[in-house]
Amino acid sequence: MKGDRVEIVVDAGDTTRAYEVVASRAGRRVETAVRRGVVEVSEVTRSGSVVRTARFMANRVLALVEHPVPRVEASEAAGERPLRDDPRS
Repeated sequence: MKGDRVEIVVDAGDTTRAYEVVASRAGRRVETAVRRGVVEVSEVTRSGSVVRTARFMANRVLALVEHPVPRVEASEAAGERPLRDDPRS
């Protein structure tokens, strides 16, 4: 979803560097994968095609933090009140 982001902190020798991959448009999402010693973070469209990818050596990655956008349910978006167990309360 637009606004999803993944923050990657990498060991760069004497210092650390932070990178961020963000789902920049509506309908896009951010996916992470760890394969064969490589951490891959990709921005993907609804159809599954990759827009951009960031790759890091897994032994250099210090932190990988996913920041999902809070999802809003359809009933909350329309302004409806959620149903309760007891309609009299």
